[in-house]
Amino acid sequence: MPAMNYLLFDASDDGEGTGTWDAMASVRAAQLPDVMTEVRAVLDWAETHAPGPRGPLDEGGAWDADEQVRADGEWTTVTLTVTGPWAWGEALLAHFAPAD
Repeated sequence: MPAMNYLLFDASDDGEGTGTWDAMASVRAAQLPDVMTEVRAVLDWAETHAPGPRGPLDEGGAWDADEQVRADGEWTTVTLTVTGPWAWGEALLAHFAPAD
């Protein structure tokens, strides 16, 4: 998978080994399929390399993700939030990092 062109993640750590990675892209209709391809690639990787069951962490899940798509006129905003063990999330980002 090539590096992400639309989704750029910001990471935050809760200090207890759990991280949250947030990405947002605002695009016109022509770019929406490309953004959604990136979202699917991230979620596919997360499912394939899952550190345990998906679900809310406070309900026993090992990781979770939230995807939102909102249209506003000519623009559509896509947000993706992934939460899970810090090392796992960092491996996810490394997988999609541009090759040097």
